[in-house]
Amino acid sequence: MARSCHHWCVVAPIDLNLVRAFVGVHEAGSFSAAALRLGVPRSTVSRAVAALEASTGLQLFLRTTRTVTTTAAGAALFERVAPSLATLEHSLSDLPEAAEAPSGTLKLTTSVDLGTTVLAEAVARFTARHPEVRVQVHLGAAVVDLARGGFDLALRFAAGPLRGASLVARRLGAVTLRLYAAPAYLARRGPPRQLADLHDHEIVGLPGLPDLPLPAARTVCDDKFFAREVARAGGGVTLLPSYLADADLAAGTLARVLPRWELRRGAVFLVRPERKHVPRRVSAFSELLLEMFRQRPLSG
Repeated sequence: MARSCHHWCVVAPIDLNLVRAFVGVHEAGSFSAAALRLGVPRSTVSRAVAALEASTGLQLFLRTTRTVTTTAAGAALFERVAPSLATLEHSLSDLPEAAEAPSGTLKLTTSVDLGTTVLAEAVARFTARHPEVRVQVHLGAAVVDLARGGFDLALRFAAGPLRGASLVARRLGAVTLRLYAAPAYLARRGPPRQLADLHDHEIVGLPGLPDLPLPAARTVCDDKFFAREVARAGGGVTLLPSYLADADLAAGTLARVLPRWELRRGAVFLVRPERKHVPRRVSAFSELLLEMFRQRPLSG
């Protein structure tokens, strides 16, 4: 018993906030970005990392005035502690809430286009309904590990059924691709009557879209918003998901090209990690999204 007590006194427990700060800096790539993600001052993150380095005897980051680089020791520590930290945080967040009203932090992730056209409105509605919930949103092209990143929900596009042993997916709606151009461009060049007529038009292309009998694009970009803006400015015809062009169609800044032609390609899914207990904030946000999609389907 005395030996166990002596061991406990010598190997003091480490504050989990120090570990959270370290993981945050490694994932975000800087102390400032980690502080923003964690909702604390930069100085707090810096002191926490310094305290963790002192307690472990390891240098976890190489710091310069411009960059922060994780050391080999830091990378090894991250691989050991990050999964356990995410599991612990999920376990704590899964505790039954004291009140029926949703509360706590809701972490969401999706692509930039779905985030700005779908998720932003949902978040605005949700925070207005539930003032006790704080929302964190991560937008990016990369598909992140929800459990490891501590995310509650994701909106994801998939060409086929979305499957995963540790994921629960709910189909929200099909994605429809259509051709668009500015009305001024169509007035100047004349509207095409069939796909073959597009060989006489300027094409604004995006990588990763299905092969179509279209001429080579003169303008190619890797961002749907940029392609839309080029088309709006009269730069040519582009192929976009309908949800990115609906507002422009209503405003008259874009028009359908070949209005009877469209291509169904995949669907958007609401995805969450599989859990025994789903926090009220997660189920409430899921219900709101489903309500929005019933009122306004993704492909009108």
